Amino acid sequence: MLFHVRMDVRIPHDLDPQVRAEIVATEKAYSQELQRSGKWPHIWRIVGEYSNISIFDVASNDELHQILSGLPLFAYMDIRVTPLATHPSDVKAVTR
Repeated sequence: MLFHVRMDVRIPHDLDPQVRAEIVATEKAYSQELQRSGKWPHIWRIVGEYSNISIFDVASNDELHQILSGLPLFAYMDIRVTPLATHPSDVKAVTR
């Protein structure tokens, strides 16, 4: 199942800088592990914002929820999820 996910990060300005650095480093490692596994095949930065647009390829809604809630920055994120389906005009889909 494919999902379009927008993540807007809002880390409090008064968070201890060392704690912030540790959380961000852990987040990067976690997200890169998911990218290597194929569950997070695309991630794009939104210019001028601490936000991203990502595509997830997972088996279920529950798996996506588990992945997103496991993000170290989850407590500081606003997340919007949109399930995706094949479009009937997609030329690649015709050959499937």
